[in-house]
Amino acid sequence: MRVVHYLNQFFGGLGGEEFASAPPEVRDGAVGPGRLLERVLGQDSQVVKTVICGDNFAAENPDVLKEFVLKEVAACKADLFVAGPCFEAGRYGAAAGALCVDVSAEIGIPAVTGMAVENPGVDLYRQKLYIVDSGESVSAMEATLSKMAAIAAKLSVGQEMGAPTDDGYIPRGILRDGFVEKSAAERMVEMLYAKTQGAAFQSELTVTTFPSVPAPPPVIDISKARVAIVTDGGVVPQGNPDNIAHTAATTWGSYDISKKNDLKGEDYEVAHRGYDTRYVRQDPDRMVPVDVMRELESEGVVGKLHDQFISTSGLANPLANSRRLGQEIAQKLKDSGVDAVILTSA
Repeated sequence: MRVVHYLNQFFGGLGGEEFASAPPEVRDGAVGPGRLLERVLGQDSQVVKTVICGDNFAAENPDVLKEFVLKEVAACKADLFVAGPCFEAGRYGAAAGALCVDVSAEIGIPAVTGMAVENPGVDLYRQKLYIVDSGESVSAMEATLSKMAAIAAKLSVGQEMGAPTDDGYIPRGILRDGFVEKSAAERMVEMLYAKTQGAAFQSELTVTTFPSVPAPPPVIDISKARVAIVTDGGVVPQGNPDNIAHTAATTWGSYDISKKNDLKGEDYEVAHRGYDTRYVRQDPDRMVPVDVMRELESEGVVGKLHDQFISTSGLANPLANSRRLGQEIAQKLKDSGVDAVILTSA
């Protein structure tokens, strides 16, 4: 097989975050993990091209990256497209998943990737792709690439994939009919009996559950409280200094309002594509109500408006990534002595 491999700036050998804005480039042959990929694919396969792109560039310019990759894949008449593995790198995972979907749909060749279950790319693309669970540690690179190679081998010859536990990919949430020896009633009774006996059993339908989050205690005296504004509506200063992605954002920003009584449209933009942003761009106070909070502050209703507001984009953001962003933001506010938060959403 002729293989095109996609890597981010780190695994492509460019460097760390200082190269996250690097535009896509192509190199002949295998680079970095691609050399190991060639080995696990076998002697009849070759990585003919490696595309390398910075994570920030990929997140901010998905259409440019898509066009670049599709052109390279078509030009070298590739038989397989491989992205990653990405482990827990969220921007990397989101880009890898999107490119695999695009290549498979528009070029018509198999595409496979790998990433940790908590990577936001999993929730975004698990139903459209076969994604190998890489785990969190890069030390699992060889094992992950071996599973990716095995899936690629099956896909390349049109062989039907087995169950996730058999072929080593993350469950896609798709149910398929199959022949079994025991009826549903018999299997259900066996599982119920095992459960009552405290024995191990495997459910045939995994129900999505969410941990219960207890409500925090109320603020005793809001007139003495420090209150912060947090939004997932994507309001950011002009130029988007933290490069917050409009969709599936993996970062957030904190912006100074210590000397502002309201926000001016010419000073801000909106990093969000999930709603009509015209009215917020006209008056950012509609999403980040600094003007009203200053009035409440002057009237003594609240003790003090926090000197910074925090913003990110909540559009199409997988639960695992949203949880991580929330934990980071909460820790930042706790460290800053904030007592309460006004949370606004698009």
